Amino acid sequence: MDLNWLQATVIGVLQGVTELFPVSSLGHAVLVPAWLGGSWKALATDETGNGTPYLAFIVALHVATALALLTFYWRTWVRVIGAFFSSIRTRSITTPTQRLAWLIVIATIPAGILGLALEHKLRSLFAKPEAAAIFLVINAAILFAGERLRRRVPEPTVSYASRAEEEEAIVTTRVSLRDAGVIGAAQSLALLAGISRSGVTMVASLLRGLDHEAAVNFSFLLATPVIFAAGVYKVPELFKHNPATGQMMIHGIVGPVILGCVVAFVVALASIKFLTKYFENRSLYPFAIYCLVAGVASVVRFA
Repeated sequence: MDLNWLQATVIGVLQGVTELFPVSSLGHAVLVPAWLGGSWKALATDETGNGTPYLAFIVALHVATALALLTFYWRTWVRVIGAFFSSIRTRSITTPTQRLAWLIVIATIPAGILGLALEHKLRSLFAKPEAAAIFLVINAAILFAGERLRRRVPEPTVSYASRAEEEEAIVTTRVSLRDAGVIGAAQSLALLAGISRSGVTMVASLLRGLDHEAAVNFSFLLATPVIFAAGVYKVPELFKHNPATGQMMIHGIVGPVILGCVVAFVVALASIKFLTKYFENRSLYPFAIYCLVAGVASVVRFA
């Protein structure tokens, strides 16, 4: 795989934005190189009999994104992890934080299982510009439907010490353990290039009565272990032997890969800060419109 510094930077920025924005990072990782053509298209379609280095690079960028999520929500994760082990020790779920911990665990299980079982098949079938364009239009429909059908539940009348505590109470009272399993399965739709992980989890959360602010934070918490685990599982492909050249796949591109990861981390952190602020009083409609326009244009271009 030939990866230059400019490509690593651009793809890192693309990942840092599109993984968190509800517009599908995998869809853009397929469509943008196809639109640009030339060496960009060759980079995205480069495959060997011993792995797909471009996809492995993209997943390495996912690890950087997950680290940005962990950095932003580290205080929440400290509380959630502590609550998880305390619930195991006491064999009970009594606090909102303990319940939130188990919601995350339950949502992660189906996403992880389906990801391991279907990732290779779905990548082979649908990681193409034509399919990604169609699924991007479908993603627009999901976002539109989520806004139109979302439950509007009165705000809680109880006062809380912080907004974080209020969000935990909202999530844990309106999202059941069964809902968490459904949302976890819905996350697996992100294996289809063009369907956004954050988009489908936000829509599922809105349908359960969460407001936009609570929905985006819950979505990012649910996404963190799935993105991180997928990255750790897939990154070793970057270090596989390429029988065509007799070299390691990552040979000669260590610098660009590191640069791409650093760029993805910084941009993802900025994206998280922007989106958590944006969704305090705004909706998914602008992202739905973008996906519709970009998807239709791509369908026309690649069909």
